[in-house]
Amino acid sequence: MSMQRYCFTLNLQDDPLLIEEYKQYHRAVWPEILESIRSSGVTDMEIYLLGTRMFLIMDVGPDFSMEAKDAADAANPKVQEWEQLMWKYQKALPGAKPGEKWILMDKIFDLKMQ
Repeated sequence: MSMQRYCFTLNLQDDPLLIEEYKQYHRAVWPEILESIRSSGVTDMEIYLLGTRMFLIMDVGPDFSMEAKDAADAANPKVQEWEQLMWKYQKALPGAKPGEKWILMDKIFDLKMQ
């Protein structure tokens, strides 16, 4: 089974000081958060920012389960602390469900498939 890629999007608050704080947190992500990401089967993760719009690319191994990751995150107090802190900076997208942050994007083009 090959690697799978997930792409998500989310907005930040439209405040340059908060955006800078958010970037600082992501230059020094808590070790427990990194361990949680890696132990769930995520092999690579990148976040990009333009203005207030973020784009997250997550590559996962063949044994990855989004449901298992969500359950592990919900049971991990440090992950919950991080997520609560990040809400200070993040702004749900229009149409997001209550409490929903990163929204999975649909792939609409792949050069390899052309």
